[in-house]
Amino acid sequence: MVLCLSLVIVQLVNIQLVRAPTLRASSFNPRNGGKEYENQRGNIYASDGTLLADSVPNAAGPYHYLRQYPQGSLYSQVVGYSSIYYGTAGIENQYNSSLITHALPAQTLSQAIGFTPPQSSRDNLTLTIVPSLQTTARAALSQITDQNKTATVVAIDPTTGAVLADYSTPTFDPNALANPNIAAERLAGYSYFDQTDSEGFYPGVPLATASRFFPGSTFKVVTTTAVYNLAPLLANFNFPPAGSTKLPNSNLLLTNDGGTVCGGSIQEMLPQSCDPGYGLLGIALGGPTLAKQAQLFGYNSKPPIDLPNDWVATPFFPSVPSISPPNQAYAAYSAIGQFNVTASALSNALVAAGIANGGVIMQPYLVQQIVDNQGAIVSTHQPTPWMTAATPQAAASVSALMKLVVTQGTAAQVGFSPLLDAAVKTGTAQTGNPKANTDDWMIGLAPASNPKIAVAVVVPYQNFSNTGAGVAGPIMKAMLNAAAALPGGN
Repeated sequence: MVLCLSLVIVQLVNIQLVRAPTLRASSFNPRNGGKEYENQRGNIYASDGTLLADSVPNAAGPYHYLRQYPQGSLYSQVVGYSSIYYGTAGIENQYNSSLITHALPAQTLSQAIGFTPPQSSRDNLTLTIVPSLQTTARAALSQITDQNKTATVVAIDPTTGAVLADYSTPTFDPNALANPNIAAERLAGYSYFDQTDSEGFYPGVPLATASRFFPGSTFKVVTTTAVYNLAPLLANFNFPPAGSTKLPNSNLLLTNDGGTVCGGSIQEMLPQSCDPGYGLLGIALGGPTLAKQAQLFGYNSKPPIDLPNDWVATPFFPSVPSISPPNQAYAAYSAIGQFNVTASALSNALVAAGIANGGVIMQPYLVQQIVDNQGAIVSTHQPTPWMTAATPQAAASVSALMKLVVTQGTAAQVGFSPLLDAAVKTGTAQTGNPKANTDDWMIGLAPASNPKIAVAVVVPYQNFSNTGAGVAGPIMKAMLNAAAALPGGN
């Protein structure tokens, strides 16, 4: 009898403790079958408490609750969706285990040994996104006059890594993916995930974080940082003014935009965005130094943002051998962000954020706080350094040159208010497609004396006559103006 009783106790411990987590999660557990039709999830809010996602009772149909997104498409490429047919994406996916009904840690001995069911919760999330900046991004992108209107904006607090705005076009309405009618969901999903716009982009793929483009002359920020951070002996580099230069070990001629004459010192070349001069500077730096500086800015590393992996692209910089002798021509093109270098808007915003934050790139994040359904704080994000891209002195030197881009360089035409104290870099990257389109960029920070925001704007596939200053510049100006208007913005 003692042996039998012992076996019963062993099996009880095995079922209640050892196998309990597996049994609780099993698809054969009737409770989980019921949850499939519950579909009740925690709420998602913007930084100011604006409701972005919630679940509402559904009297009709088998599903007890329906997910709804009161702001429609404005936040969809951050929040994502919770779909009966397509599953989850974005924040809805990344924090799914917090949003769904889940057991809380045991509070009593009875709960710990499995005799009493643990209490459960559905957590609510508060994001870092600032609604006024998000709506500014949407309004600014709507003003693009070119027939190709795909574009994206990412804004970051450089001191913490908090993502303040993340908006792209084309976009999608997540409410259409939360429809209890499966046929209607599939129809919406087909238009979002299987049909591209006229430029070849899918509305259901977040352009800001998942798509890469040639960064063009915005990469000169990285090249310039390499000089001050890793190769200070090149600080006196000088390119005799010319409209083009022949590249070593090749028949290639690197020509400045429009063939205009440019040159002089680095302090003169960055505001001018001098392509031939920076091409030769890249060769002088050499493949190992150029590649090391790119990697210090996060190239070839996936940004550690709290989004699903398939929503985050890794910026690419070529291998050292591919840009080392006898391949100096490729090093020249790498130094100006063309041909073999690609970046997402997020990764390029992190470059600007690194310069703004004294050379330290903070880990980007979207969820500021998690609170359970009783109002108790589950977790609050603590700012964490990700990369040390440069010394504070090197970052300050580059920031000063980016200010000159605003006052006397390629961005002077944009008309930034002196009160913004902006520091930017333009980029107009040739895509190499038959239409000779360009990817038009601007990255920047403000105020340069005490940066509160770092921004990246990219408008791909623009007409060849357009420029980063002309297309991305007004969007950047709108974002910096909106940031300055926030409490503590200046």
